[in-house]
Amino acid sequence: MIQDFKGTTAVLTGAGSGFGLECARIGAARGMNLVLVDVQQDALDRVHAEMEAAGAQVLARKVDVADAQQMEHLAKDVQQRFGAPHFVFNNAGVGAGGLVWENTVADWEWVLGVDLWGVIHGVRLFTPMMLQAAARDPSYRGHIVNTASMAGLLAPPNMGVYNAAKAAVVSLTETLYQDLKLITDQIGASLLCPYFVPTGITSSERNRPGALAAGELTKSQLIGQAMSNKAVSSGKVTAAEVAQMVFEAIGANQFYVFSHPKALGNVKSRMESIVSISNPADPFLERPEIGAKLREQLRAG
Repeated sequence: MIQDFKGTTAVLTGAGSGFGLECARIGAARGMNLVLVDVQQDALDRVHAEMEAAGAQVLARKVDVADAQQMEHLAKDVQQRFGAPHFVFNNAGVGAGGLVWENTVADWEWVLGVDLWGVIHGVRLFTPMMLQAAARDPSYRGHIVNTASMAGLLAPPNMGVYNAAKAAVVSLTETLYQDLKLITDQIGASLLCPYFVPTGITSSERNRPGALAAGELTKSQLIGQAMSNKAVSSGKVTAAEVAQMVFEAIGANQFYVFSHPKALGNVKSRMESIVSISNPADPFLERPEIGAKLREQLRAG
């Protein structure tokens, strides 16, 4: 159980907006040292200034979390400035949609690079540092929070690249939890699965590397983008509220963090299909009009 955050250090990827920014704000209010990581320099500069004004000790780094070397440099910088972190929020994420066979190699490399490899790098680089700190100090307590998505539990249509990346993060984080339990009682893990929460993810193309530029969008990708924009922008649960849930989960050593627990009915129907060896259920079982509209749009001439 972690209740006292004062003087601890948190690494936050995707700190320039959304959940990363809101977790940084809570961290600053609780007296934490903050390592702010984002790929967008202007957003990073704004958050850096805000957190320093709030009294936090800050290390800000522009990093592409998909890049192993950049992440390795980050880990060294964190070690030199603050020592081993107590908290790691592997939160950076991007989105892309469309029918799964229409995504380009660049689409796959971009989304898997940020959404999956970014988490992999955060886990492989910071967990050993945290374990060393725990071995040296019996009072050390740490926690790793990986951001997946309800998409990683539901496999909704027309979102295949994103689903695959987030499903891998679910599996990775559940395994991380079990692996940590084998080794230590001092470090915990949580899995954040947001549903539709207004963040900057629907405009993540703004940070897409030129080498992985998107081609001309297909009909399914345009439809997916429009549906995603509408769903995310109309979300009633805010990023700040989700960040509060995350800190409560850390304090309670709670693994699963859901922004919209009501969506778990769809997860339950998926799991029931698996254990009954039935064909996959409609991932929009509780909102069938969504799937019906999508099918109608895609089949229209």
